[in-house]
Amino acid sequence: MSKKILIVDDLHPVFKERATALGYVVDDRPLITRAETLAAIADYEGVAVRTKFRIDQEIFEAASKLAFVARAGAGLDNIDIDIAKQRNIALLAANEGNMDAVGEHAVGLLLSLMNNFRQADLQIRNGIWDREGNRGYELKDKTVGIIGYGFMGQSFARKLSGFGVNVLAYDKYKTNFSDAYAREVSMEEIVKHSDVLSLHIPLTKETRQMVDDEYFFHFKKPIFFINTARGEIVNTQAVLNNIANGKIIGAGLDVLENEKFPALAVQPWYESLKTNEKVILTPHVGGWTFDSYRKISEVLAQKLENMNR
Repeated sequence: MSKKILIVDDLHPVFKERATALGYVVDDRPLITRAETLAAIADYEGVAVRTKFRIDQEIFEAASKLAFVARAGAGLDNIDIDIAKQRNIALLAANEGNMDAVGEHAVGLLLSLMNNFRQADLQIRNGIWDREGNRGYELKDKTVGIIGYGFMGQSFARKLSGFGVNVLAYDKYKTNFSDAYAREVSMEEIVKHSDVLSLHIPLTKETRQMVDDEYFFHFKKPIFFINTARGEIVNTQAVLNNIANGKIIGAGLDVLENEKFPALAVQPWYESLKTNEKVILTPHVGGWTFDSYRKISEVLAQKLENMNR
């Protein structure tokens, strides 16, 4: 009897095509609810998800046959990893599929901040022509500090290679990773030398709310701050505080602590955030391009093939 995979989210059709070629029966149900998933999951050996809901203890307990979870995206923070390990359930992620998208998006946010693109555009649309007030900074010869040198951090470093910057990288869990694009350094060197700080780390118990007022306090120079990782890593109020005190020149945030309306609108920092001219916001789309939509499913399918060898 063929094994079955349930797709509970919007994945590119290539994943279903290649999984079917491996002999799986694939039910593609992108509109399925959590309740419907709980009712059906016992029949499946695999489940594929993006961000629709958390694969937690309740789902694992209902999924008596489950052998793997395929996460169509970067990271596994919406999956209860500890329970998966206890149940010997394989976890597949597709970090490679959207690393170019994330790297490019981070560069785009940085260039927009350094050159006042958002402010200048809005001013011209409102009849203001202010050259002096929109004078920017050049990226050349700046020092960029990268926290986390996995697929995303490496992609960002590669995208920066033509700008004539000095790229420093810190990764608590890796050593000897210096390459042609970045130099491995201590956190002390990051805070001492960085003109730009970009986060490329997963959300874990250790990193949740890691970047707060104390974290920014240690930086020796005013910085441009980029977060394309996970919103919960950063205390948003601390970002606003450090913009106010001059420690942060500008912030590009693709992710926030809360990413759903109307809940986002009632956060105590939201009004200050949305009116701050030194912040550029994007709706967690750094890794979600027309190109990465297919690449993510291709990577995931390849990992499924590797698992079946």
